[in-house]
Amino acid sequence: MDNARLVSERNLWLATVRPSGKPHLIPIWFVWLNGRIYMGTQPDSVKVRNLQREPRVSIALEDGVAPVIGEGVARLLEPPFDAGVLAAFKAKYDWDISTDPATHVLIEVIVDRWLTW
Repeated sequence: MDNARLVSERNLWLATVRPSGKPHLIPIWFVWLNGRIYMGTQPDSVKVRNLQREPRVSIALEDGVAPVIGEGVARLLEPPFDAGVLAAFKAKYDWDISTDPATHVLIEVIVDRWLTW
């Protein structure tokens, strides 16, 4: 796995599953920390509602020339957030998710299968 890209890439694509079984695919900011992916979001978002029902996800970095795809399980985290995760978002995006009123949930993804080629 190319950890350097997981640290430096700005966005990833997150795929969740709607109640109908159709995929929901969105680009989102993320940080890679201690072997896990974290994304901040609003608790009433479609992705959160999907994850409450079905925690399995796929993620992909944006570069289609050198694909990095992961499959795993997501977990929803509520405040207070881990200080390391807060620092990673601040360093990468200059975004303090602890004071952003729109971010009340973190999505943590543990990838159990990486696909690259």
